[in-house]
Amino acid sequence: MERYLIDTNIFVFMVTDPDYLCPDVYNKLYEYDSLLYMSIESVRELIVAYRNKGLLTKRWKTETDMVNAIEDEFNIRILPLKKEHMLTYAHLTLNEAQGHKDPSDHVIIAHAITEHLTLISSDRRFGFYRSQGLDLLENER
Repeated sequence: MERYLIDTNIFVFMVTDPDYLCPDVYNKLYEYDSLLYMSIESVRELIVAYRNKGLLTKRWKTETDMVNAIEDEFNIRILPLKKEHMLTYAHLTLNEAQGHKDPSDHVIIAHAITEHLTLISSDRRFGFYRSQGLDLLENER
């Protein structure tokens, strides 16, 4: 079984417009033996986007409905953050050359590295972190 941590943007594409998923990513997400995970940091980002930008409000009536759907409807296991993840985050060399300053991204990357999960993302700046142990599957749309 292959195990993947999906970035926040990948979940949004799954829900709103699967055409934004390249064929390789789409196939991995919907393969029978793929195990999908999401960092609790991504869930926090989704709640903020729901509240502030109206993201996914047409699909779910409340933030609680959305959070429950991640596991119940999409079979994505939400992973908590632990001290080990924060230690990886603390040691992460950031991609300053490309101006990658998003702390949520850094936490998600640290989560993937610590848990030895392949991270699926559309963010082009994530490739920088491969040299630090990130296994990355890029959604090349």
